[in-house]
Amino acid sequence: MSRRGIVGAAALVLLLAAGAAAAALITRSGGAAAGEQTATLPPATAAVERGDLIDTLTVSGTLGHGPEQPVVNAAGGTLTELPEEGEVISRGEELYEVNRDPVLLMYGPKPMHRTLELGVPDGADVRHLEKNLSELGYKVEVDDHFGLSTLAAVRKWQDKAGLPVTGSVSKAEVVVLPGEVRVQALRAPVGTSVHAGQTLLTVTGVERLVTVQLDAGRQSLARKGAPVQVELPGELELKGKISEVGTVAKQADGDTTVDVRIRLDDPGKAGKLDQVPVSVELQSEIRRDVLSVPVEALLALRQSGYGVEVVEGSNVRVVPVTAGIFANGRVEVSGGGLTEGMRVGVPAT
Repeated sequence: MSRRGIVGAAALVLLLAAGAAAAALITRSGGAAAGEQTATLPPATAAVERGDLIDTLTVSGTLGHGPEQPVVNAAGGTLTELPEEGEVISRGEELYEVNRDPVLLMYGPKPMHRTLELGVPDGADVRHLEKNLSELGYKVEVDDHFGLSTLAAVRKWQDKAGLPVTGSVSKAEVVVLPGEVRVQALRAPVGTSVHAGQTLLTVTGVERLVTVQLDAGRQSLARKGAPVQVELPGELELKGKISEVGTVAKQADGDTTVDVRIRLDDPGKAGKLDQVPVSVELQSEIRRDVLSVPVEALLALRQSGYGVEVVEGSNVRVVPVTAGIFANGRVEVSGGGLTEGMRVGVPAT
């Protein structure tokens, strides 16, 4: 019987736990002993390499524009105009129309909660209104105070925007959102009687993002700024980086997950695909500057543990090694006096 060892049950368990790397295992017959030497050369050899070894985990994700946000109406009357799904709306532009009066988008961290007009108490919401007016080209002093310059700017803005020129701004005229938005879905048809508190449409950000609902137990695999590989339908592969990792776990269908968001390095290559399932390759473990051999070079030793056959000219000896992570068909090894460039035995290809 040959000296080359059949990989035992323990080795199989270890290799199967390593995921795809286990598929590279080639079964051998017999049993190997550490220190054993022979003049019989293996059918093939491979080099001991030094470098970084990166283990990966592939998870499912969705290519889109990030989470949806409802646009809550504060006007009463008949819905007379809606945007198109997929339309991008910027500061000062119309989100929808009630009784033929436009409801416009302005930027800010919080929604409007009161009517802003001459004499209202100072506040951050006044400053945000003034900043929007200033960005739209109206001359106004940006502070927390609704003064005469603010009144004049509001009147000019209302006149140009097609709003009733009242000098006051109510939440029935303006929707405040964090920035530019893309219309994701319409929630009511034109002609509907609408009321305050009703969601008329939902929006997202305009940036192309991949969202992953990652098992909370694997949250450590998602590190902000870490590179990832995204595979789209048609086997199109794009590179990206993790931009955000959620800190609050969510329960859904019995699973506990956290949101992970990924920015593509070149989102233009994704075309116009939206809400498309994708595969995301995360880096689960990285070992820097380590020695590695092909997975199939591992032998199960008679005295337990693992070894490799070191081939030096016409001589072959079995040396014990400690196995580390498995990645891309290779396994990290240490011990046995291994050095970069040595040749180890592998099965014939």
